[in-house]
Formats: sequence, C-alpha cells, structure tokens
Amino acid sequence: MVVASAPGKCILFGEHAVVYGEPAVAVAIDQRVTISIKTHQKPGATWKLEGVPFIAEKHPHLEGLRKRLWHLSEQTPSLDIAINSKLPSAAGLGSSAALSVAFSAALRAARGRRVDEKGWCEGFSSELKTDPYNEPRRGHEAGFIRNGGRRLLGKDAIDEDECAILAHAIEAEVQKGRASPIDSSTVSHGGCTLLSDDFEKGLDWRYSRQLSTPEGKRNWEVHDVPVPQDDVWLVIGNTGKYSPTGKMVERVASMLAAEPERMNEIITIGSIARRGADALKKGNMEAVGICMTENHLLLRGLGVSSPELENLVKAAANYSLGVKLTGSGGGGCMIALTREPKQTAEAIELAGGRSIVTSLGTSGVRIDDDENVPFWTPGVADS
Repeated sequence: MVVASAPGKCILFGEHAVVYGEPAVAVAIDQRVTISIKTHQKPGATWKLEGVPFIAEKHPHLEGLRKRLWHLSEQTPSLDIAINSKLPSAAGLGSSAALSVAFSAALRAARGRRVDEKGWCEGFSSELKTDPYNEPRRGHEAGFIRNGGRRLLGKDAIDEDECAILAHAIEAEVQKGRASPIDSSTVSHGGCTLLSDDFEKGLDWRYSRQLSTPEGKRNWEVHDVPVPQDDVWLVIGNTGKYSPTGKMVERVASMLAAEPERMNEIITIGSIARRGADALKKGNMEAVGICMTENHLLLRGLGVSSPELENLVKAAANYSLGVKLTGSGGGGCMIALTREPKQTAEAIELAGGRSIVTSLGTSGVRIDDDENVPFWTPGVADS
C-alpha cells in the first residue's frame, strides 16, 4: 500500500491571464485529495479504480501519469486505485491538479527512483532535460536518463518539482495545449505561488516552465510568496454549478481571437496580480482584498462569471476584505478574504452556497503511507 495526498488551491489573482504569460498568485488550501494504490493480481491484469475495471478514456489524468511512470510489462504489477477527495471537481479548486500530483507521488513512491553521484538516473525534472510533455514511445521508459545507481524508496523518492512538472504536462494534454503551471506548482509545493513572465524582485524563484500552446510558446517563472502571519481566512463559496476548466479557457481564447483589442484586459489582470503579490509580501491584507475585488470585476467583464457566482460574491462582500470568483469560472467557487470567517460563511450559506473555511498556504504533496515498497524493481529491460 502507498497513500499520497495533495491540497487543493485557490487563485487569489490572475486566472485566465496566466495562460497568456501574465502573473498569477495562488495559495494551497486545507482540503486535500488522497489517493491510495496497492498491487492487484498478476502483471497484465486489468487495473482497478474503486474496485471496478479502470477505463483509460474516462480518466485521462490518471492514464497520462500511468504511461509516464508505470512501464507496462511482465515485471510490473497491476494496481488497484482508491481516491478520497475533499475537493469538488470542476469548481476552480484545483481538484484535477491535486489528483495528478498525488497520483504521481504515489506511483513514484511505489517504484522508487535510481540515483548516483551525478544525480537522478531516472525521473522528470526541468534541469535534467527529460520531456514529460510528450507521450513516451511504445516500449520505452519515460524519464529514463542512464543505467546504474542506487534506489531511493517510498517518501525518500518523492520530488515536489517532478510532481509539479508531470501534473502540468497532464493538464496541458487534457486542456488541448492550454494550461498554466499555477495549479500544479501550488498543490505540489504548498504555500503561496506566483507565476510571472519575468523574475520578480524580492521573491524566491523556484524554476521556469515552458509550454507550446496553440497561441504560441509560453514561458513562466515560478516563485514562492511568503504568507503573512495574520488572523485572516479564506472562505470558499461553492455554487454547486460546475464548468470544466478546458471549456472556459477555450471560450476566452476564442473571444480574444475575435476581439484582439481585449488583450488589454488580460494585461490589466496581470498588473493587479503584481500589486496583490506585493501587498502579500508586505503583509497588507486590506490591499490584498482590494486587488481581489478589482480582479473579479475584470473577470466578470471577460464573461467568465455567472449569476450564481455573483450572488455569493454579493452576499460575502459585507464581511470581507475582498471577494472574487476563483478558477476558470462559469460556475464553481468564489472566495472571500476575511477576518470574520463565521459570519462570511453564514452569509454564503444563506445565499444558497456551500461554504468551506480554510487557512492560507497549507503544506503541499506528501506520502502518508509507503508500506512494502518498491512494488517492483525496474531493470535494464524496463528502461
């Protein structure tokens, strides 16, 4: 048995604009996705998900990671997968990224990782030039670098960067080539993350990400943002109406193609994200709230809000420092930054939403159990 978990996330500023290289800021939240895997019958048997046969076409995130991390051969056992999620899907809370990050960690813990004096012998990392964005060729082990080395097992084999880059690759694959690494980086590393098209002064830089999209090549610099020690909370309001991220991202792309002058709104959202990040760094939560509200007004202008979201935003506004939709929109969730979480949550509930109270910037991906690893030991034939 291996059990891994990863948190959800809320975007404070910059959704949609981040797909076009503008900055965005997101925080990890307390609610998590937990995934467990255990061996199931003999190699070559049908994998199972929640006790029933796994159908790859219905679960593209899991299938994409299986292809990259679990070389199917006579040496590799079949697995039984179980998922326990505290995050609603298609609600803007990063449920798919959390699932991908947790599953990538579970598979890596179950198989281990070989290392030698030069570093990794297998695995995905931007510094090692392995390519997670393209599906591996048949019969080839994805992420293979060289033979040899000793094997790290269980939680010792986990690398947050690898989990983040794999999740981003899968998100891009599922979303037709349009995906920023904001979700994958935030849920993998935890805390608070800023993505930008440039290096931001005063913040700790993590790594770079690149992606070829239908609109051209995108480059992002990923930074860590310190979370102020302040008695503030995020209250999430769930409309109960869901809209897939890919659909909303494609809608905005079509609008910008038809009305290119509206790219100015995307650029303005990026400016707000920079101001919001600076306010976070300084611990000025009132200014953070103002930026959140300004961001919401622009997102509403882009047409990605909904009557249900507007209803909850209005209900929470009187008790909050700032309110906005979070994620791709069209439904899903809004968030309120507040020092009065109880009153804010009650206002959202009275308006017909479901409320969740969370702290800002919880821990990232982790292995909760790594019993009897590795499940299999890849040899030269598997590489």
